[in-house]
Amino acid sequence: MMQLAGLFTYPVKSLRGHAVDEATLEPCGLTGDRRWMLVDPDGRFITRRQVPAMAAMSVETTVDGLILRHPDHGDCRVTTPDATAPVIDGRVWKDELPVRLGNPQADGFLAAILDRPARLAWQHDPRRRPIATAHARPGEHVSLADGFPLLVTTEASLAALNDRLAVAVPMARFRPNLVIAGATPWAEDRWRRIRIGDVELRLALPCARCIVVTQQPDTGERLEGNEPLPTLRAMGHATTAGIMFGQNAVPERLGKVRIGDPVEIIETGEGLG
Repeated sequence: MMQLAGLFTYPVKSLRGHAVDEATLEPCGLTGDRRWMLVDPDGRFITRRQVPAMAAMSVETTVDGLILRHPDHGDCRVTTPDATAPVIDGRVWKDELPVRLGNPQADGFLAAILDRPARLAWQHDPRRRPIATAHARPGEHVSLADGFPLLVTTEASLAALNDRLAVAVPMARFRPNLVIAGATPWAEDRWRRIRIGDVELRLALPCARCIVVTQQPDTGERLEGNEPLPTLRAMGHATTAGIMFGQNAVPERLGKVRIGDPVEIIETGEGLG
């Protein structure tokens, strides 16, 4: 039987995530997932693609905001911006959306770690960012994730990949939200709709992977060249859109998800071509 074996949220885009036992699924993704991001002075998002040192920062969520932690720079407490906070035009890829700037006391903390100016920004209204793809439907929205509310992976596909690698990689490299156990390798490429406990998801399209999957998840260091990207390509998990691992997903029925929830395949289709 397939079941949910891993559940992860990433409060700040590109910083470390949290493993949780349960979470609430909202229209834009899991509650609290990627609602914050770091932006440059022009409001453009900053990620580990440009600044691998972001991997060293962890995040603790609090009732009124966040605590940012770094092994060399200590802690910085940030409160969620209220209605009086400055609103700027933020940018994630080609998407422009209003975001509220976080506490200015974090600016120096972030600049010291990243060696560049940066501010924390909070997405106060996810309804202002529609999913910008032909695979979305009217009224579907996304947090500050790259493109879709959720990323689904399977333990079996990671195991199949690691069987081909000289040095195994952890699932954390791929930053999933939902990890499923009990599937066969690469079965998720053919899933179109699934049920996890009481919630339902539509799997929209495979996730094209970037340089972040070549970085160590806690340091940003690259120790194995460009792996696992070349091996994924050699295994046939590439299309004209990129090298793929995992499936981008959109919520269709909302509710709670919990570790151990049964997973049911509702609809399948063609896999990678």
